[in-house]
Amino acid sequence: MFDLQGLNIYPIGMMGCGKSTIGPILAAHLGYGFLDTDTTIEKLVGQSIAELFASVGEPEFRKIETQVLAEVSAYTRLVVATGGGIAIERENWNHLHQGLVIWLDPSIDILVERLQGDTTRPILATSKDLQSKLEQLLAERRHRYSEADIHIQIDRPLTADEIVARILTAIPTVLKTPIPIPD
Repeated sequence: MFDLQGLNIYPIGMMGCGKSTIGPILAAHLGYGFLDTDTTIEKLVGQSIAELFASVGEPEFRKIETQVLAEVSAYTRLVVATGGGIAIERENWNHLHQGLVIWLDPSIDILVERLQGDTTRPILATSKDLQSKLEQLLAERRHRYSEADIHIQIDRPLTADEIVARILTAIPTVLKTPIPIPD
C-alpha cells in the first residue's frame, strides 16, 4: 500500500457527506483506529450535539469542538471524523494540518436526499428550506474546505466502499516521498 508514517486522516465536509460512515471503513483498510469528534463530545459532556447546541449555543460548542480536536490530534494512526463546522475555525487548521485532510464533497442534491427528515442536526433545525440552507452553509465553508489535501467530489450516489476506494487511490498522489541522499 503506502506508508502514512502514522499521520492521522481527517475527513471534513458538510453534514451528511459521509465522514462518520466512511471513517471506520477507511480506518480498517489502513490498520488505523477510528474516532468521531461528535461522538467524543457527546460522551464528554453527557449530552447529544443537539442538546449541547441548545444549552450553550454554537460559539461555546465550537470551543469544545476545538478542545477535543486539539486533544485527539496528539495521537497518531487515527481516522478522525470531524463535525461539519470544524473547518470554519481557523485555529482548528493548526491541528488538521498535522495530518492528512480529505474533503468529502457530495452535491447539494445528494446532501438534501441524505438529510431530509433528519432532526438531529441543530444548524438545520430552524431551516424551512433544506436545500437553500445547505447551499448557504457550503458557500460560507467552501473556502475552508478547499484547504484540504485531497478533494473527493461526489456527484452521484456512491457506496461507502466506493468512496473509500477513491480516497485510497488519491492518498499516494499527495504523499511526499523522501528524496534519497547520495553517499
